[in-house]
Amino acid sequence: MKNVVIIGRPNVGKSTLFNRLVGKRRAITDPTPGVTRDPISEKWILRGHAVNLTDSGGVKLDLEALDDLVSKKSLSLLDGADAVVFLMDCMEVTPEDQMLCEKLRPYTDKTILAVNKIDDFTREDLIWNYFSYGFQRVVGLSSAHGLGIDSLEDALLGLLDLDDAEDEEARELEEEENKNVLKLAVLGKPNTGKSTLSNLLTGEDLSIVSSIAGTTRDVVKGGFSYKGREFEILDTAGIRRKAKVEEDVEYYSVNRAIKTIDEAHVVLLVIDSAEGLAEQDKKIANLIVRRGKGVVIVMNKIDLLSGMANQEQALEDRVRFLFPILNFAPIQFISAKNATNIAALLDTVLKVDRQLSKRVDTATLNNALAAWGEEYQPPRGTTGHFKVYYGTQISAQPVKFLFFVNRKKDFPAVYVQYLKNCIRKDLGFSSVPVEVDLRERERSTSNHMLGQNAKVRSAEERAEVKPKVKVQKSGGKAKAAPKAKKVGAKAKSKAKEQARSNYNARKSGGGRSGARRKAQQ
Repeated sequence: MKNVVIIGRPNVGKSTLFNRLVGKRRAITDPTPGVTRDPISEKWILRGHAVNLTDSGGVKLDLEALDDLVSKKSLSLLDGADAVVFLMDCMEVTPEDQMLCEKLRPYTDKTILAVNKIDDFTREDLIWNYFSYGFQRVVGLSSAHGLGIDSLEDALLGLLDLDDAEDEEARELEEEENKNVLKLAVLGKPNTGKSTLSNLLTGEDLSIVSSIAGTTRDVVKGGFSYKGREFEILDTAGIRRKAKVEEDVEYYSVNRAIKTIDEAHVVLLVIDSAEGLAEQDKKIANLIVRRGKGVVIVMNKIDLLSGMANQEQALEDRVRFLFPILNFAPIQFISAKNATNIAALLDTVLKVDRQLSKRVDTATLNNALAAWGEEYQPPRGTTGHFKVYYGTQISAQPVKFLFFVNRKKDFPAVYVQYLKNCIRKDLGFSSVPVEVDLRERERSTSNHMLGQNAKVRSAEERAEVKPKVKVQKSGGKAKAAPKAKKVGAKAKSKAKEQARSNYNARKSGGGRSGARRKAQQ
């Protein structure tokens, strides 16, 4: 893959151009000069061609403290570059620009002079002044507004002489290799030795190492291989307490460091063995566990310990006591400065990654669940016993399990923790965080219908007991049927007289039969 390096003095717009080209806010941008210190590299698709784009720190004439380290680091990138984008400001030429012009004379054949901050057409004529510096390729652009980016890409395509067929094949090979890359993030407080460890693992001076806390600002990426496995390491800025973060630049550095947790597979939480644990280490640990990432606690600088017997064991006991949330995480004692115990550290990382990628089939899980239930049954609640019916693993990296229960509400947290401990102990997840979700089991359709029918029958039986109501066809409220009217006194007397008359008639001759007998006589 071709290497393209952006170089220039501080505050000329290098990081803004870098972010514009890669299409994301990878580098921190701020009006403060000298924000970028370590070189930042990212893959950039240049008109369908994959190239490696690097943003460098600003080169200064004033070589004091970190400025000297940053300038030397930036200039050291020129030899390995296939193309150099030398960025200058159209509104001002400084002694630092002139010094860089002289430094770039041996690299003229692979250098493009990019005149930045051509923000409108009134500044376009300023570009002609920069041809006098003797570079063959000069383009004008605005990294903030995206003007002139096409001209820069055209110049780079011609300079790099890329071949479409070869590039397509290389891109496919790279994508295949990236699938098996283990991403390793290095996190911790400032000045714990994160950059020293990153440089040791990669075998390169990727990050500037200094005793000044907060030297690293951007996330610095590098790669190495171990036991046939490819690694990508992400060196981050030290994370301090929010109350101590005063500068905007440090605020952005901390945010980028936290975001690397999402990108990584395994996190190395680096702690200074001589200073011991701090409250900030606990907060970083919480961030890692909440995201379900694998973590290895790295106790660095063991070369500074007093050498007392069982001192490492005492430190480990203290970590376990103060870090109950990381009781599963392996602990490794190393010295990044002296390269002590580095192989053991990487072996532990590979072990953690294997556990993160592991999957357990449902039958094995439920057989184990039955055994766990026999050993310790779920406690009883106010409305009866809680039950765990069955479970399944729903994901790896992060490791998540789903268990179906009879009631999710108020399910005992202590039993959920018991399930996590059993999963780690019996199923091979001893060194990684495990997440357990609960879900209420759905009732079967047949049982549900039986219950509905029972409710309907019960409602009908209750309706039979109630008085009948007459529903009007026209709608409105239902009215009860009118009661039967009572027979009045007058009607009663008429009925009595009629009954007496009939009785006398039957007595005197039996009605019609009596009259017939009299006629025959």
